[in-house]
Amino acid sequence: MSKATLFDKVWDLHAVRALSSGQTQLLIGLHLIHEVTSPQAFSMLRERNLTVAFPERTVATVDHIVPTEDQSRPYADDMAEEMMTAIEANCRQFGIRLFQPGSGKQGVVHIVAPEQGLTQPGMTVACGDSHTATHGAFGAIAFGIGTSQVRDVLATQTLSMGRMKVRKVQVDGKLTPGVAAKDVILHVLRQLTAKGGVGFAYEFAGTTIAAMTMEERMTVCNMAIEGGARCGYINPDDTTFAYLKGREHAPKGAAWDKAVAWWRSIASGADAVYDDVKTFRAEDIQPYVTWGISPDHGIGISEAIPAKESFAKDEWATVEEAYQYMGVKPGQRLEGFPVDVVFIGSCTNGRMSDLRAAAAVVRSHGGKVAATVKAIVVPGSEAVKVEAEKEGLDKVFSAAGFEWREAGCSMCLAMNPDKLKGRQVSISTSNRNFKGRQGSPEGRTILSSPAMAAIAALEGKVADVRKFLK
Repeated sequence: MSKATLFDKVWDLHAVRALSSGQTQLLIGLHLIHEVTSPQAFSMLRERNLTVAFPERTVATVDHIVPTEDQSRPYADDMAEEMMTAIEANCRQFGIRLFQPGSGKQGVVHIVAPEQGLTQPGMTVACGDSHTATHGAFGAIAFGIGTSQVRDVLATQTLSMGRMKVRKVQVDGKLTPGVAAKDVILHVLRQLTAKGGVGFAYEFAGTTIAAMTMEERMTVCNMAIEGGARCGYINPDDTTFAYLKGREHAPKGAAWDKAVAWWRSIASGADAVYDDVKTFRAEDIQPYVTWGISPDHGIGISEAIPAKESFAKDEWATVEEAYQYMGVKPGQRLEGFPVDVVFIGSCTNGRMSDLRAAAAVVRSHGGKVAATVKAIVVPGSEAVKVEAEKEGLDKVFSAAGFEWREAGCSMCLAMNPDKLKGRQVSISTSNRNFKGRQGSPEGRTILSSPAMAAIAALEGKVADVRKFLK
């Protein structure tokens, strides 16, 4: 059983009581909500004549259904307008902060909370969204929850949860040019599989992780859930503190110094005991693309699609399904595979460093988006959009033929007008390549880093970005 890890310390500090079920009633420090999973939860409160216990600990934004082209109200999509109206009314009634479009703070929930300084080390964070693990990059324990649990947190500020085991995922060494944080997590998922983390919290560690920026760390933690882990986190350090200092909701003055001292104390110590440890070498990682229908169906760009026999026997049917759905064969390489749509954005890769990496490739290549490709760039938040435009990134993308959009989830989940059509192939910087994920029941998704997505847009096919770097 794990001991003295950050997970153990934060869990124990937030444990209200042990339940007869064997679960723990856990206090939630920060609750994030959005327009999709919250309406039913608020309806449940009304049915029971309940209030929100600690409205100051809940923050709302809108992201999933928000259009990224025309954001004038009412929205063209009646369901989107209904959801938008509902979260506005619910936040007014229950006294919850809402980051509205046009406020300068709206955006993808897992991007706006960190950039506002709301996410801090040592917190427990919950949100009705699968990729809440993103906030673990700050040394928080962050969980995605369902609608009934959203109701529970609103009403009690607590959750009933079973304690997880802790696996240390250690990555050491220096990444080579062209290899990004997205490639690191796709490599880890491939090795540990989509089910390998069930029952675990993942602690990402090692010299490779320590050298990452906060935005890169958020990318890694974001996809812990795709490996079956309940959450993923990184111990807070000077990089964490430098990112948080001066942000709107971060501690100030003497409170800052006190907070940093405590944040340091909750990190996993030399005496930490883990339930499992997996190690990886940075030099073994190259730019990745996925070939199948699960995020662990990934390969390095120079590799061939594996034979089903290289998988566990209980995976063979899924692997065969992936070959057929994607229109690929074992032994085939994806380099040169034609693409129809390129999407750069999402809670995984919609931050400034992601847009800069993609823009750098556009500049280096010097060409334009292929005539056969529709390419869109969607900033993860209004703040990211403003900063990108100050740097002129919007002009770099637009001049090359990319569409520059407003902030939102966009084509990650396609709960908005940004959707694939028919059997189109998308190369996407998002986190899931499930069948039908991007709006078409037949649409095909290849996951990649922003740099790999950018070069695919320009070349009209999957390409090795390393060949175009100057």
